[in-house]
Amino acid sequence: MRKRTVARIWTLAPALILFAAVALLPIGELVAMSLARIDWAQGQPHWRFVGLEQYARVLGDALFRAGVANTAIFAIVGVLFQMVLGFALALLTTQVTRGRVLYRTVFILPILVPGIVIGAIWKLMYNFDFGVVNQMIGLLGIGPVDWLGRTSTALLAVIAVDVWHWTPFVFLLMLAGLESLPQDVYEAARIDGATFLQQLRYVTLPLMLPVIVVTLVFRIIVGVKVFDEIYLLTGGGPGTATEVVSYTIFRRFFTEGQTGYGAAMSVVVLFALALIFLIARATTQRRGTIA
Repeated sequence: MRKRTVARIWTLAPALILFAAVALLPIGELVAMSLARIDWAQGQPHWRFVGLEQYARVLGDALFRAGVANTAIFAIVGVLFQMVLGFALALLTTQVTRGRVLYRTVFILPILVPGIVIGAIWKLMYNFDFGVVNQMIGLLGIGPVDWLGRTSTALLAVIAVDVWHWTPFVFLLMLAGLESLPQDVYEAARIDGATFLQQLRYVTLPLMLPVIVVTLVFRIIVGVKVFDEIYLLTGGGPGTATEVVSYTIFRRFFTEGQTGYGAAMSVVVLFALALIFLIARATTQRRGTIA
C-alpha cells in the first residue's frame, strides 16, 4: 500500500510542479508586488518594501469603491438575466422536435464573436445619430437616447451587451443538463397527471439545481472580472458610471504606472473571488447538490 502511495505521488509530481509554475508562482509574484512600491528608472524596476500600506489605500480609494459598486450591479443583474434567459431557451429547445440543430446554432452565435468585434458592433448600434437602437425606439415615438453617454443608462447598456454575449454560454450548459436528466422521472410524473409547470417546479428545477448553482457561480466570477466590454464601449465613463474593478486596476497598472498599488487591488479582488467560490461551494455541499 505504501509503495502504491509513493508511486502515485511521483506520478502526480510533474503535474503539481507545472501547476505551481503556471499558477502559484505568478500569484506569489503578485502578492510580493503588492507589498512594495515599484518605481521605474531606465527600464528597470526599483522595489521599496512598504508592507500593508497599499492595502490601506485600496480601502479608501473612491474610484475603487465606485468600481466595486458598479461591478456588483453588473455581475448580479447581468448574470440573473443570463440565467433566466439561458434556462428558458434551453427548456424551449428541448421541447422542439423540428429544427433543433438550427435553433442551437443561432442561439450560440453571439459567444463565437470576438470581443473587439462586439464592442464595434454595439457602439454603432448605440450611436445617438444613426444607431439601430434609437431607430427602433423612434418607431415607438421615443426620442433618441445617448445610451453610452448618460450616467443613468450607460451601465445598463453595457449590461445588455454582456447579457447578449454570455447568455449562449448559459444556454449550452443548461441544455446539456436538461438533456442528461432521466426520462423515467418525467414519464412517472405524466402518468400521475402532472402539468408542464408542475414538472418544471417539482422535477426539472430540483434535478437541475447542481448545474444551475455551478453555472451561476462561474458566471458571477467571470462577471466580476469584466473588462473588455467596459474598455471598448465606455472606458469607465461617463464619470464613474461604468467604472468596474478590473478597469480601475488597469488604470493604476498601465495608465498611472502604480504597479505595486495595482497589484494590491488585484490581490483584494482575487481574495474576494476566492471567498465567493468557497462560500458557494460550502453552501451547495451542505445541501448535497455537488460533491
